[in-house]
Amino acid sequence: MAAAAPRIFVSHLSGVAVFDPNGDQVGRVRDLVAMLRVGRRPPRMLGLVVELSTRRRIFLPMTRVTGIESGQVITTGVLNVRRFEQRPTERLVFGELLDRLVTLVETGEEVTVLDVSIQQLPARREWEIGRVFVRKGRAGAFRRSKGETMTVDWSSVTGFSLEEHGQGAESLLATFEQLRPADLANVLHHLSPKRRGEVAAALDDDRLADVLEELPEDDQIEILGKLKEERAADVLEAMDPDDAADLLAELPTEDVERLLTLMRPGEAADVRRLMAYAERTAGGLMTTEPIVLRPDATVADALARVRNPDLSPALAAQVYVCRPPDETPTGKYLGAVHFQRLLRDPPPTLVGSLVDDDLQPLAPEDELPVVAGFFATYDMVAAPVVDESGSLLGAVTVDDVLDHMLPEDWRETEFHLDEGVHESMHAERDDGDDGRGTDGTDGTGTDETDGSDGSDGSDGSGREGVPDARGPADGRRDPEGPRGGEGRHGARP
Repeated sequence: MAAAAPRIFVSHLSGVAVFDPNGDQVGRVRDLVAMLRVGRRPPRMLGLVVELSTRRRIFLPMTRVTGIESGQVITTGVLNVRRFEQRPTERLVFGELLDRLVTLVETGEEVTVLDVSIQQLPARREWEIGRVFVRKGRAGAFRRSKGETMTVDWSSVTGFSLEEHGQGAESLLATFEQLRPADLANVLHHLSPKRRGEVAAALDDDRLADVLEELPEDDQIEILGKLKEERAADVLEAMDPDDAADLLAELPTEDVERLLTLMRPGEAADVRRLMAYAERTAGGLMTTEPIVLRPDATVADALARVRNPDLSPALAAQVYVCRPPDETPTGKYLGAVHFQRLLRDPPPTLVGSLVDDDLQPLAPEDELPVVAGFFATYDMVAAPVVDESGSLLGAVTVDDVLDHMLPEDWRETEFHLDEGVHESMHAERDDGDDGRGTDGTDGTGTDETDGSDGSDGSDGSGREGVPDARGPADGRRDPEGPRGGEGRHGARP
């Protein structure tokens, strides 16, 4: 008797590398696509949403998956690089099924979905969601206060097909907790507005601030508008002042004043000061929080400030030596000390003796081309901005210069690789079909009609390979149970 195919909990697939048959990495898993079916039949897995190195998200049919093992996904055949677009009958597993409140059929008790498992059907190339890892009760604010956890069959719960207005986001965030802010921002950008608001509400202020700085303006305004005003003010305080000023500049004047009033006076003052400058000038680009030291500070003091993990690499590249006061706007600006110079001199050395005062600082009214020329000419990653009285107002970093020189929609555009890179990924051009078919069928000519749209919604052309869904053998990513805080403290399936 053949052994049953192993269950793979989807939380283990988040961010997993996807490789082609030659062993070249083509991208990473960002979500899974399923189609709900009528009655209590488990949803069929259509495929994976894979993010390429260009940041484009494509659809990979499950029929192209030949292996899920050792923390990686192996594909066969060619990939279609047409941008993934979700269809009305499809559900994103990470984005829409996790954290959903459903009901146990037997008892009528409400439970929260923490994870789901997928399984290959015996002797077939099809995959389906088999079991659901749930916690009794609604989602709470603290993980340690969770109720009992259990794993049940898909048919044992109901409620996935209903619209839910108060869906949580804790399990989804746990799935993506290792992502950089820019990558998490990309995840949010591709969620529905409803889920985007729910995920933003679940993020803490600092994390949300980091993510907002990486989102397109439309998404920033949408998310900020869904937050309560007090929390919106807290998030603006956590953002870099220049980014907060750019965001507030897009809002109606009455909203701006109300939010600034709710912010701490010191934080609001920095933002107001930045909003007084034109956007594409040094004053509008600068941050008001560079590393400022008095001339009697030591190299050891400077290195301690540079080690601050909250600083960007560009801001940590140099310190600015000024007369008191040492918060912007400072006393007289004396010069900068570059990080490399700090590494070369003994810790007791006074930074006042190391300043580089050869370079003329930027003026706040300098236009963007002048600022960009300064960076290009002197190979700088940050530059001081000094007013007519000689006070340091802030520093411009190279990332802000690039942000304003690139097209306005650059955050919504994929990185472009040359033709050879795409060929090395064995990828088809955009004019190919993505393997899902145009009518909800699987592209094989079969005519199953038990789905909600009149089709079964299989996952591709079905020409290549039979997936072998063996779980990881090295124990690093155990596919036999959920991962994360709930999986560790809850019941194992």
